[in-house]
Amino acid sequence: MQRLDSETSERYIWVNGLRVHYVRAGSGLPLLLIHGLVGSARNWSHNIEALASDAAVYAIDLPNMGESDRLPGLDASLEANADRVAACMDALGLAQADVAGHSHGGAIAMMLAARHSHRVRRLVLFAPANPFCNLGRHLIRFYTTRLGKTMARLIPVLPNRLKATALGRMYGDPRRIKAGTLEGYIDGLAHPGTVDHVLQIVQRWYDDMDRLRASLKQIIDKPTLLVWGDRDRAVGLTSGQKLHQMLPKSQLIVIPGAGHIAFEELPEICNQAMRTWLAAPVAEAPAFAMRYTGSATRRLHTA
Repeated sequence: MQRLDSETSERYIWVNGLRVHYVRAGSGLPLLLIHGLVGSARNWSHNIEALASDAAVYAIDLPNMGESDRLPGLDASLEANADRVAACMDALGLAQADVAGHSHGGAIAMMLAARHSHRVRRLVLFAPANPFCNLGRHLIRFYTTRLGKTMARLIPVLPNRLKATALGRMYGDPRRIKAGTLEGYIDGLAHPGTVDHVLQIVQRWYDDMDRLRASLKQIIDKPTLLVWGDRDRAVGLTSGQKLHQMLPKSQLIVIPGAGHIAFEELPEICNQAMRTWLAAPVAEAPAFAMRYTGSATRRLHTA
């Protein structure tokens, strides 16, 4: 894990009888960060300090994930996850917050905005899981079979080099994986109950996506920033463009060369994009004219 700044602290709150871990930094308007599937607050390690320059940042470990408590049989649905995030906000004393989410955490953020609209000021969604993407349908189908569930339960004991290879596929360029990044995804898997919880999420994936599709009409007036890497192999950019069309108050920015975890792979670009967008009045959508510098210089563009 990236070394925490002296102004950043790790804390716990009690939510519905479970101890929930979170990282806290900064001051200003609250910004809540929700990690993706098998992730944790540690995934935001290269973002928290920069974002804390303008906001009071809270990066949580969802119950049954990261360093939060496990509860066997915990409802894994999007609705239940969204309600638990709202309960976390209660415990943190947050009446309202800007909410950022990644992948499955992005789907939770959208459901939170649909079910608890007054609690969400704006949404920042990094390649959120959504009803318009079918890229992972073969894996989802496999992990709902008996063999797939058995294989999933073996993942925690697989060699780290295999897990690193899997993480590399989530990047546009695996050479950008920083030291300590892998641990933010695999450490939580070693806790008993984590894999079973993830399998419950996978088991009901399509039901959840159907419910999310029906809920999108509840967030059409919510200012939303969508951020996608154009090399995303997990949640395709095409689905992001469709989601952008469905949300009239959304803005989609595409980061050339980035994969599924753009905020972790190219944090400086994503931090600047988030800070620029969040700094504007809620009614305005700032134009982006930043540039990405890699092996070639290419424009970070709106779509």
